[in-house]
Amino acid sequence: MDGTVLVADDDRTIRTVLTQAFTRAGCKVHATSSMETLKRWVREGMGDLVISDVVMPDGNGLEALPEIARARPGLPVIVISAQNTIMTAIRATEAEAFDYLPKPFDLPDLMQRAARALKIRRRRARPSVKDGGDCGARGEGAVPAASGATESPGGAALALATDLPLIGQSPPMQQLYKLIAQVIHTDIAVLIQGASGTGKSLIARAVHDLGPRREAPLVSAGALDLTDPVAARDLMHRARGGTLLIEEPGDLGPGMQAILTRLLDLAEASEVRLIATSRRDLATATESGEFREDLYFRLASLVIAVPQLCDRIEDIPLLARHFLAGHPRGAGLAISARAEELLRRYSWPGNVRQLENVMKRLALTATGPEIRRSDVEAALAGQPEAAQVRRGGEGETLSQSVAGHLRRYFDLHQGSLPPPGLHARILAEVERPLIEIALEATGGNQIRCAELLGINRNTLRKKIALLDIRVTRRRKLM
Repeated sequence: MDGTVLVADDDRTIRTVLTQAFTRAGCKVHATSSMETLKRWVREGMGDLVISDVVMPDGNGLEALPEIARARPGLPVIVISAQNTIMTAIRATEAEAFDYLPKPFDLPDLMQRAARALKIRRRRARPSVKDGGDCGARGEGAVPAASGATESPGGAALALATDLPLIGQSPPMQQLYKLIAQVIHTDIAVLIQGASGTGKSLIARAVHDLGPRREAPLVSAGALDLTDPVAARDLMHRARGGTLLIEEPGDLGPGMQAILTRLLDLAEASEVRLIATSRRDLATATESGEFREDLYFRLASLVIAVPQLCDRIEDIPLLARHFLAGHPRGAGLAISARAEELLRRYSWPGNVRQLENVMKRLALTATGPEIRRSDVEAALAGQPEAAQVRRGGEGETLSQSVAGHLRRYFDLHQGSLPPPGLHARILAEVERPLIEIALEATGGNQIRCAELLGINRNTLRKKIALLDIRVTRRRKLM
């Protein structure tokens, strides 16, 4: 890898790690904690690749993208952000960032994406580059005053995005956000696949509401409804110019599939976008001959695979609090650490819908200001597969306990592989309890906790905010 990389992040640890990694890879690196410094370097012609955080002390990395593009057309920018929401992914896509990675990111993955960006950059004509310095981080003086914010792209779509309860900061949800951001401004047919209760209809709503057809109707219909020519014409008429959501086409038999295939010609004539949802893997059903190939390709120009809740365990506390806040009797309730641990360890065969129902029950049955572990145990007692609450064995080493958890995690997929990004998800699962227990051991003293963990205090504060860890100052236990 060769080229000059400009790194902008207010976290010194991240600047140091990226500087060392790119220098070892053969690149020159200039690192800064200032957005204004980054923009000045770009204007001066420095750099073949920019890696920028979103929230900086004196500016916003996403809002700076149009200015960077005007100053240096074709200069690739990789955005990294701890604001891991669908809005961030959409804004990064609409601002034409080369790529977007949520924090915490996987360093080898970032390096691969950077190498691809530099390779594409080399294919284009490059302006003169003023490297002006040796390898390594370049220091700067005082951070300039905050610059004025520019209008963010896709304002109307972003306003709608705030009302969509797509909740999650896990790597599988980040991949989902990125895919939604890439598809919303197209008219291609989308197939959304996932187990029952994962939120397929919600994602279909997001694809419609965030796209250019949002002022037109989203009409939902069961696949069987569309096999009736009269009903199909009525549905196409109502969805004209908008989106037709076809639910569970995989439930149709061969004859009905043939009728639906012919009737979908009406969608093109009516200028209707097609979105389908399915709990079955239609690609596998097509290969086995259970589902018509021509129908599959009509519905699945792009496939969005929705992760199960067991594939994004780190999102469970966030979802649980969201469902409590939406209930009249749950808004003021807290969740104890032991109750939250039990929620995270349950297998959730009914996925997000099951978790929502359990939290509604807890909002009604809680007798105090805090949901306790006993409350969760009572709520889960009548739930399917309650025995799958994962428990560690007596006398196990940490490594043995982790191995047991991982084997059960793989077993939950019943012979299929978990979604990509497993390494980052597992590390994130270990990181949260490690920080929580270290904070408890140091009485909530973040300086001592950072020393105990061997990380920078600012890094610890960011991880506490990112993981939504509650910090309580009290007498030190150690």
